Amino acid sequence: MVIFSVYVVNKAGGLIYQYDNYVPRAEAEKTFSHPLDLVLKHHDEKVVVSFGQRDGIRGIKFIVLADPRQSGIDALLRKIYEIYSDFALKNPFYSLEMPIRCELFDQNLKSALEIAEKAGNFGAGS
Repeated sequence: MVIFSVYVVNKAGGLIYQYDNYVPRAEAEKTFSHPLDLVLKHHDEKVVVSFGQRDGIRGIKFIVLADPRQSGIDALLRKIYEIYSDFALKNPFYSLEMPIRCELFDQNLKSALEIAEKAGNFGAGS
């Protein structure tokens, strides 16, 4: 299963954190002549957007873009909130509503996403 991205949005609606977990491989650059012959294909792949808001911090939104088959998104959102509380809010150099720039937050978020993807879900024991 795949978790594509994680976003944290503040009360004012400003993006204070973005992490792109899954970036598809870029193909070699191609050049085309005009007019372009475009063929659009319909793919049945969808992206699920899960919004999470924890009671401790009103207005902060944690957003996860994931494959629809990915289970345990609610538990993952709780874990992200826990990581935010432990490594951003307890950082004396972090101010609320400001962009999150904390190495420990990044490392722990990446670790939580890896566990969630490998397991296909994110249980309470993670």
